Amino acid sequence: MGVMALGTYWLASNTPSFIGGPETQRPATHDPDYFMRDFSVKTFEPNGRLKSEVFGTEARHFPDTDTLEIDNPRIRSYDENGSLTIATGRRAISNGDGSEVQLIGDAVVVRDAPPGTETPHMEIRSEFLHVFVNTERVKTHLPVTLIRGNDEFHGDSMDYDNLDRIMGLQGRVRGRLVPTPKP
Repeated sequence: MGVMALGTYWLASNTPSFIGGPETQRPATHDPDYFMRDFSVKTFEPNGRLKSEVFGTEARHFPDTDTLEIDNPRIRSYDENGSLTIATGRRAISNGDGSEVQLIGDAVVVRDAPPGTETPHMEIRSEFLHVFVNTERVKTHLPVTLIRGNDEFHGDSMDYDNLDRIMGLQGRVRGRLVPTPKP
């Protein structure tokens, strides 16, 4: 009986406890926790209208920074008037909620002319564009080209606010304005 009691005591004291014990967490590493290949992700407004669509050849999610890296991204976004904006690049990095996207390498943002308005087609080109989706801003610290209708502007850096329609070009800025012909 004593041997059984000692054996039970030894077993109970050497068995790991699952309740109330210290939790051991793995140190966060910058390794992807999931991949997507040849994918398309759509987001919709509460009324069911398509808000945006993201295409890519491959995407990797990194849990330590909650970022998504996308190869060959193509992002289509519609505003409340139905105007289409398309953003492309060789690579994109998005934060967890998709409110910020960094386009890297041959970055291009194109906004089509809204139907029924005189607002011209607009295109922004750079090696790096930082897009703030919720506030509709685009920034870059690298040389940039803006094409608006037939007009073309170049600058060393840029800050564009789509809501206020204000474009700030810094550094060496040059432009070419083409007059519109009268009918």
